[in-house]
Amino acid sequence: MEAVFISFLTFVSTTLGGLFALKNKDRLHLIMSLTAGVLLGVVFFDIMPEIFQLTSSLKLDVTPALITLVVAFLIIHVLEKLAIIHGHHEEEYATHEHSHPTAGLISAGGLTVHSFLDGVGIGLAFHVNPHVGFIVSLAVIAHDFSDGLNTVTLMLTHKNTIKKALLLLAMDAIAPILGALSTMLFIIPDSILVLYLGFFAGFLLYIGASDLLPEAHSKHSSWRMLGLTILGSAFIFLVTRFV
Repeated sequence: MEAVFISFLTFVSTTLGGLFALKNKDRLHLIMSLTAGVLLGVVFFDIMPEIFQLTSSLKLDVTPALITLVVAFLIIHVLEKLAIIHGHHEEEYATHEHSHPTAGLISAGGLTVHSFLDGVGIGLAFHVNPHVGFIVSLAVIAHDFSDGLNTVTLMLTHKNTIKKALLLLAMDAIAPILGALSTMLFIIPDSILVLYLGFFAGFLLYIGASDLLPEAHSKHSSWRMLGLTILGSAFIFLVTRFV
């Protein structure tokens, strides 16, 4: 039950991140630059080291996890392009090619799935012992602010309404609680978890490098924005090393 209680703190953290993005939506290009750095930092300073650590400890080949990374990158790319093509058939006017509501729903929906698995991670950590559970929970709570920020940013970037952005934010905030509750019913084998981590790394890599950064710099580009991207990556580096 400790896992379920702590997962409520992730709800608060995610919600605050999303509300921050909404309040500053007139500076969305700056938030996108920061968010892109955060996502790239999560991939290379959080998820990838976890993949290598798990495969090493389990004596598994890391190749399948890297394959799922590439597959995820390509799947999200294809889904986004299909959504854009479909949108062009329905609309008489054209917008920036990345700015289609369906693409935002796909991206934000993926973050919600990740948040659910964050809750699963908290629950499984408490199955090991309370100390491990507490450490994992701190890490999740620290980066869930970014999850809420990313969810709202992706929705607004792709021209979704504020109402839809709030709906996806609520789903993202509730997901860790449901994930923690689910661990009372099953346990995910580490061999499967490695593949999930690879898939999600590819998903985040696409959003950060191929979606958010080009969109942020399409109308605004400055040293300030480049600095925010570096700051986002540095923040995740510090979180993963010291939290």
